[in-house]
Amino acid sequence: MFTTKDLELLTKKGISLEQVNENLNAFKSGFKPLCIKDIATVENGIIHTIGDKEKQSYINEWKNFLKTKSKIVKFVPASGAASRMFKFVFEFLQGSNNTPTSSDEVILFGHIDRFAFYEDLNEACLRNNSCTIEELIERGDYKAIVQNLLEKQGLNYGQLPKGLLKFHSYPDEKRTPFHEHLLEGALYTSNYKGEVNLHFTVSAEHLKLFQFLTEIDVPKYEQRYNIKFNIDFSEQKSSTDTLAVDEANNPFREENGDLLFRPGGHGALIENLNDIDADVIFIKNIDNVVPDRLKSPTVDYKKALAGLLIQCQKQIFGYLTALEQKEASDELLNAIQEFCAKRLNIRNEHLATLSREERIDYFRRKLNRPIRVCGMVRNTGEPGGGPFLVLNNDGTYSPQILESSQIDQTDPEQKDLMRKSTHFNPVDLVCATRNYKGEKFDLKEYVDKNTGFISSKSKNGRSLKALELPGLWNGAMSDWNTIFVEVPIETFNPVKTVNDLLREQHQ
Repeated sequence: MFTTKDLELLTKKGISLEQVNENLNAFKSGFKPLCIKDIATVENGIIHTIGDKEKQSYINEWKNFLKTKSKIVKFVPASGAASRMFKFVFEFLQGSNNTPTSSDEVILFGHIDRFAFYEDLNEACLRNNSCTIEELIERGDYKAIVQNLLEKQGLNYGQLPKGLLKFHSYPDEKRTPFHEHLLEGALYTSNYKGEVNLHFTVSAEHLKLFQFLTEIDVPKYEQRYNIKFNIDFSEQKSSTDTLAVDEANNPFREENGDLLFRPGGHGALIENLNDIDADVIFIKNIDNVVPDRLKSPTVDYKKALAGLLIQCQKQIFGYLTALEQKEASDELLNAIQEFCAKRLNIRNEHLATLSREERIDYFRRKLNRPIRVCGMVRNTGEPGGGPFLVLNNDGTYSPQILESSQIDQTDPEQKDLMRKSTHFNPVDLVCATRNYKGEKFDLKEYVDKNTGFISSKSKNGRSLKALELPGLWNGAMSDWNTIFVEVPIETFNPVKTVNDLLREQHQ
């Protein structure tokens, strides 16, 4: 099936023949929907709530941890292009209408002077069209404005990643999400030496732009806030690309005969995350940032989630150390069982049938895993994928984050459970990736490979099927210990379309 040229390509990309065969088998067998045991809610205790007193206790726990010599990293997936953010703008540019007609278009041009990139856009219009934005609007040449916004001769915002777009205006500067993540991270990850560690995953074509921004602006922030930033970048590895297939599940070949590989989705970043050597890792999406005046709720809850993580980790490490003793008491085993059920929401309907030795072995396996505390926001719109209690391969149930595509829409009960979901995942995670002996977990061992995604795409007019790896916070973290915590909606302010920047939270 594979030629010498194919094998050379695999070697170049760092992909094994075994991986390719796994890809092909996944297309042939598909991915079975996961089985929801229950929705995760505050009422059933699968989502925890934090009162003011408890929150302060966790914040204090985190403040004390920051004084230790532990390494803390903020991990930000920042490689996504902003093209989807400008979807309706592209449609206007390519459409037959020369003046704004849809509500999105009217809002964009009616408030264009309120965007942080307005001055840059105006300069581009002057440079390329010898007119200001206002003059172009008066002439009815709206498409010239859009061209300067999206295309290379202007700001090139249609091709840049969100992390490099100007989101927020301040009296003395304009900030991108990259800038906001630096300064937000400084508020809750600054260590005992006044250092802040951040790691951004970026696309290869944008790496130099991020590095340039780092060289130009980071020294100014370090001087202004008396802090030291340690910033690392990584790219999604080509070894995580997946083979595309045709409609008959045969390897898709380009016109020159080469195999077609596609990026494996954000689940591929588990490899990048696995390369980070740290005690605690925060994970947050690139576009979920706010100006300084609104950072306080986010910072408080980030500290609280991290403090809960540390407190939970201490308890787990204590239990695992105690289980190493020759004789684990019934009192200890009962305490661990209650902790697993109530704090970690791990359910095992067959636990009572296990022998004493089997119970000890079971507790060791379940406790000695990476830990994540996940902030969950209440649904304010249509419910969809989010936090659930899910059946695992070993017959146990545990908290998982599911996308709607992972749920059997043909099963009325499963569909009804999805519909009743009360919360969604804003990608607000705090993770601990070392075991109780201080050794780093190999995160790749905790991925459920049976939770990927298959989608229909096309290339040069030819249909193909693409494979995405298990999502970073979905199947890639399937076998982690997971704690869901309700966080306020104020901590979730994503920018999905350019007009979201006109919301009060981003002004």
